[in-house]
Parts: sequence; C-alpha cells; structure tokens
Amino acid sequence: MQAVLMAEKLKLSLPLLLPGPPPSKPLFPDQHLSTIPSPPPPITPLLQNLQPHTQTPNPQSPIVSRRRKRIGKCQDANRGKPWSHGRLSPTGQRILRTLTDPTFNLTEIDELLVELFEQQPGESGSSVVSLSLDVLGIIKGLGFYKKCDAALSVFEWVRNRKDSELLLNSSIIAIIISILGKEGRVSAAASLFHNLCKDGLDVDVYAYTSMITAFTSNGRYREAVMVFKKMEDVGCKPTLITYNVILNVYGKMGMPWNKMVGLVDRMKSAGIALDSYTYNTLISCCRRGNLYEEAAEVFKEMKLVGFSPDKVTYNALLDVYGKSRRSKEAMAVLQEMEGNGFPPSIVTYNSLISAYAKDGLLEEALELKNQMVEKGIKPDVFTYTTLLSGFEKAGKDEAAVQIFEEMRNEGCKPNMCTFNALIKMHGNRGKFTEMMKVFEDIKTCQCSPDIVTWNTLLAVFGQNGMDSEVSGVFKEMKRAGFVPERDTFNTLISAYSRCGSFDQAMAVYQSMLEAGVTPDLSTYNAVLAALARGGLWSQSEKVLAEMKDGQCKPNELTYCSLLHAYANGKEIERMRALAEEIYSGIIGSRPVLLKTLVLVNSKCDLLMETERAFLELRQREFSPDITTLNAMVSIYGRRQMVSKANEILDFMKRGGFTPSLATYNSLMYMYSRSANFDRSEEILREILAKGIKPDIISFNTVIYAYCRNGRMRDASRVLSEMTESGPTPDIITYNTFIASYAADSMFVEAIDVVSYMIKHGCKPNQSTYNSIVDWYCKLNRRDEASMFINNLRKLDPHISKDEEYRLFERMAKKWS
Repeated sequence: MQAVLMAEKLKLSLPLLLPGPPPSKPLFPDQHLSTIPSPPPPITPLLQNLQPHTQTPNPQSPIVSRRRKRIGKCQDANRGKPWSHGRLSPTGQRILRTLTDPTFNLTEIDELLVELFEQQPGESGSSVVSLSLDVLGIIKGLGFYKKCDAALSVFEWVRNRKDSELLLNSSIIAIIISILGKEGRVSAAASLFHNLCKDGLDVDVYAYTSMITAFTSNGRYREAVMVFKKMEDVGCKPTLITYNVILNVYGKMGMPWNKMVGLVDRMKSAGIALDSYTYNTLISCCRRGNLYEEAAEVFKEMKLVGFSPDKVTYNALLDVYGKSRRSKEAMAVLQEMEGNGFPPSIVTYNSLISAYAKDGLLEEALELKNQMVEKGIKPDVFTYTTLLSGFEKAGKDEAAVQIFEEMRNEGCKPNMCTFNALIKMHGNRGKFTEMMKVFEDIKTCQCSPDIVTWNTLLAVFGQNGMDSEVSGVFKEMKRAGFVPERDTFNTLISAYSRCGSFDQAMAVYQSMLEAGVTPDLSTYNAVLAALARGGLWSQSEKVLAEMKDGQCKPNELTYCSLLHAYANGKEIERMRALAEEIYSGIIGSRPVLLKTLVLVNSKCDLLMETERAFLELRQREFSPDITTLNAMVSIYGRRQMVSKANEILDFMKRGGFTPSLATYNSLMYMYSRSANFDRSEEILREILAKGIKPDIISFNTVIYAYCRNGRMRDASRVLSEMTESGPTPDIITYNTFIASYAADSMFVEAIDVVSYMIKHGCKPNQSTYNSIVDWYCKLNRRDEASMFINNLRKLDPHISKDEEYRLFERMAKKWS
C-alpha cells in the first residue's frame, strides 16, 4: 500500500521534463530554503561527537569553489608580477603607498583623498579621465595588496561625491565587485551592485560579468544565473567571457545538456565565436552527467574549427572518461596527448586512476600509480583517496587501509575527501566505533567536516536503515550552518527510501523543487531507486521514457534501478529482456550492469541466470565487488550448495575482499537450514568479535536455526541477548517462536508469545494466528482451534471482525 501511495505522489510531483534555469526571484535578498517537515529526533551519540568539532561556515556558501581570475574590461599588467603603478599620477602613487601602509588609519581617508582632487580641479574632460584613472589604479592596487576594506572605502568615498557619476566608470565598478568577490564578500558585492543599478550608474557588461563571476567563485550558482537573466532583460549583451562563465555555472549546477547546447547556440546567433576556453568548459561540463559521448563530439568539433587541444583540454576529457568509467577511451586520450607533446601530469594520472578505479580495475589503477612514481611524479592526496575509495567500494577494506597507511608514511596529509571515504567505509560496514575514530583523526589534522561529510553520514545511516539518525543528521547539518544542496537532497531521497520511508523521500523531492534546486541525473536515479525498492516497474518505465526524450540522458545506474524494479515487481520476463539488451551490447555491457544482473537474478532465485551473469563478468575480465560476491554466496546458501558457497569464500579470501555483514548473514542462513545448524551461532559470535554490529536478520536467522531443531531454550537465550543489546525483535522474530511452539503442541507458550509481542508494541499479522490455528487442525484439536478464535478478542482487543471470519473460514477449509 505504501508503495502505491508513493507512486501516486510521484505522478503529481515528478515534472514531465527537467526544468530549465530557475525562475527569476528578487535579485539580491536573503534566500531561505524550505526545510523538510519531520519531527526533530533526539541527537544520537554519534552526532554529539561530531557536532563540537564542526565549524560553522558561511550559511550562504557551504562550498568554497576554486577561485577564478578577475574578468574585467582592463587587462591587469601586474598579473603574476610585482605591482606596477601603470598610469597612476605621482599623487595617486603617493596615496596608494599611504593606504597600503599598515599603520594607516582608514578614518583619515577623507583628508588623504581630498589631496587627489585638489591636484586636478575642475570638470574638464581631461581632468575627469585622469581622476578616473587614478581612482581605478588606486582601487586595483589595493586589491592587489589584498586591502579590500581600504578599496571599498575609496570607492564609497568617491561614490558619495556629487560628481560620482562622472568618475565611477564601468571599469571601476567591475574592479570593486571583483575584489569583494575574491575576498568571499559576495553578499556585500551583491548589495553594492544592486544599489549602483538603482542609482542609475554606468553598470555595463563588464560589471555584470564581474558580479556573475563573484557569485560563481563563491558557489552561489543560482544567483549567478539570476544576474545573467537580469542582464539580458535590461538589454545588456553578454560577451564571450560572460558566456564562458555562465557555461561553467551551468556545468556546476548540473543543467541538462540541451540547456548548455542552447546557450552555445545563442552565442553563435549573437555572432560570438567560441574560443578554446569555451570548448574546454563544455568538455568539463560533461563530467557530472557522465556525458562522455557528448564530450567526444565537442573535442572533435574543437579540432575541426582549428583549435589545438592543450593540456587543459586533454585533462578535462580524461576527467570525463574517468567519471564515466571509460578506462579504454581514457588510455587512448593519454596516448594522443603524449603524441602531441604534452607529457602527463599529476592531473592526467589522477583522471586515469579514477577511470580504472571506478571501473573496478584496481590492479591497473595501482600500476598507474607505480608508473607515476617511476616518472618522478609524486602521488598526491587525490591519487591516494581515489584508490582508497575504489578498494572501499570493492569491499577490500584491508587494501583500503593499506593505501591510507602508505599515504601517511609518504608524508601526504589526508584531506576531507580522504576522511569522508573512511567514514563511508566503516559506516557502511556498521563499524561505528571505527567511524568515530575517523572523526578524532579529523580533529587531529585540524580539518573541519564539510558538506560531503554530512552527505556521507546521511548515506551511511540510510544504508543501515536508521531513519531517525538520518533525520537527526539533517537537523544537525542545518544547525551547523550548511545549506542543503542538490547532492544533499539526492542523498536524502536515497536514504529515506532505503529506510522504507517513501513518504519522507518524496517530501524531500518536493522540498528540493520548492527550494529552486534543479533535478539532475543523480536526482532521477535516486527517485528511480526509490521506485525500484517498491517494485514500481511501470512508473520506473515512465520516468525512463521521460529521460530518453533528450532532457536527461540515462546512464548505467538508471538501467540498474530498472532491473531492480523488475526484480522486486516479479516481472521476470521484462528483466530477462533487458538483460539480453545488456549482453548484446545494445545498452552496453558495463561492469556495473553485469554486477546488477548477478544481484537481481540472485534475488529472484534464478540460479542459471545468476551464474551466467557472474561468468560473463569474469570472462570480460571485470572485477567483481563484495556486493556481487555476496549475491553468489546468498543464492548458493539458499540452495544448500555449500561447496559452491565455499568456492566463492575462497575467491574472496584470495582477492583480499573483506566479508561484510551480508556475507555472514547468508552463511548463517545456509547453516540454519542444515544439519550443522549450530554453526549459525558460531558465525554470529565471530562477527561480534570482529566489531561488526549484527542486524535483525542475523539474530532472526540464529533463532530460526534453534527453533527449527527444537532448541527453544537456546532460541530464548539469543532472543534475550537481542533484546538487551541488539535490534528490537520484529514480527518475524515472534512468529518464528509461535510457529515452533505450536508445532510442538505447546499452545500455551505460543499464546504467551502473542500476548508478549502485543504488550511490546508488535502487532500480530495473519501468519501469527495462522500458525496456531493450522497446528490445532493438524493435531485434530478442532474445538480448541474454535475456542482460540472465539477468545481471540480478549488476547488482541484490536483484532477486526474480518480477521476473525477469515480464521473461521481457514479452519473450515482445513477440515473439509
């Protein structure tokens, strides 16, 4: 029912097409993102440990992007050189020296600047031009010496003069906006820009471009787009530089590719020729959506129109291939790059390592790292973190830890990306003690948790089905001053759907739209994953059709979710048809798709199909990950194929894979149904000794093993342990006891369990009462069965009359 309700909500909330740039809003007021309605849960000990070390960032800018160089009308003759006074008059030079003197008090600025104007009285054209050049030179010089307050004071002093409109030209406005933006004072820049527009000063394309750049360099992309739209609305024509900056913004925002192509078409229509920077930016924009085919087309066009790719071009293309898991294409680019006289740099190798690591080719990634060292290129924090993340994702925890230790031994200081990867590794394994040790390392290294840290915690708790912790982390994230961004919303959608909270997941999606955040490929994939968990394959197909219309290109993860939707919806034939498209190459036999075929076929207990997918994966020399191997252990375990399961375990051991909780749960299941059922509890003790926290499945499996074999005291002992320190018993736990007691004619004990579960807030289901009624009938104790049903309301006051009628009908059928 909950899944159906989610589907109805999606029909209402999911846009037919991805929206374009956000609609215009008031240009510069404070913006407040709507929050997700959920009761704030009490903060967990994990969050209490995290919060004291969290520094509050600028709430308007949780992510500080790489600074871009100033864009303005006048070229800076001092770029990369000591300051040159250029066209400053002798008086202007003296004033600049005074203003840069550390002992100068800004309260004396009035007396100082008056001298400049006394030297050049009158309002003749030449004197105004000369004064403007002096004001421009002084402000530029103060910006060069990072005297932002002094530069702003000079600007405001001139602005308050009656002749300010003559003196403050567009170049000066562009420079002061740029200075403020570089110093991270983008709100002050925005307020100044707004007031200058309102006062009717000369705000031209260069001033607009500087304002757009200031927003962009401070991560405020939506506001940058709003300024661009405002600029076009007032009839100010963008330049090549303006378009290049906005293209970069579109890429950062994850705008659909057709929006970026549309912007390029507008450039061409306006008679603005693309330059090499434009092409490089377009290639870089392909990273987020894994648009490797589009990047290749841009690269081809760039060469056709006469531009020679440079190191930036090649590295950007390598980065796209890296993020798209296209290791072969990446290697071909490297060969072309070297052939054209561009030796690979650390950036080049990092992109290649990323491509191989994401493709699961970890040995090849390590070999690339060794090649770097042989060529005298020292691996950096990105190199090590990429390898660490690759081994973590593959389930090779020991190798991941070895990479981290090597990194430290080589004197490479970890950054937040490294720590975030470690948090994810320990958190996904349920090793919360080790996860908290990482936070102590963060403190030792004088780092501060960033937006990715919070997103990682949301994902970890979602992965572990801890919905109250998900809400708690989100609350603490906002309290720490971090503004939710697209990745946060995407993570929340995934986290809540993993916890089974579909309504919450859709509420997050709606809040995302209300906050003006544009959904991207990751958003659609998160929504598709939520649909897949509910088995809503029909709605998933509609979303896929929407994406295929060109607004958002599906990727491998999109088809992975569709496979899961078919599997969970029991649409085996549709799943098989999609599998054939993957094997034949119509969709593309990427490693992640073949791994997903192993998962979904194992989930559906299709042994031949599971083995085919696993064999295909191995024959194509793709490395399986821990999840794939767990799926193989699971299907062999369910079918009591112990020798086959042990073969997979040996493969895991040889390959350095670290068994996860899912591995152990599958093994416990296998032994719980065998003559060697005691082995189930032995495995439970092993995982406790390893510091892994067992889940409800772990305990229920061991309880079932003992109940199935009449060892009720041992089952009760495990239940007591579970109640004291483990997860809360669920309906499966209680039903296992009830069925076992009833099968042994211990109906008093079975009914006592029903009473106990009701008292502790666990509502009986049909299986609960079926077990008791069925065993009464099997043992020819019909009168007692009838008496049990007649007295059931005393035991369970909330039972419905329909349920009582159902049980009487069931009893009658058993006797017919």
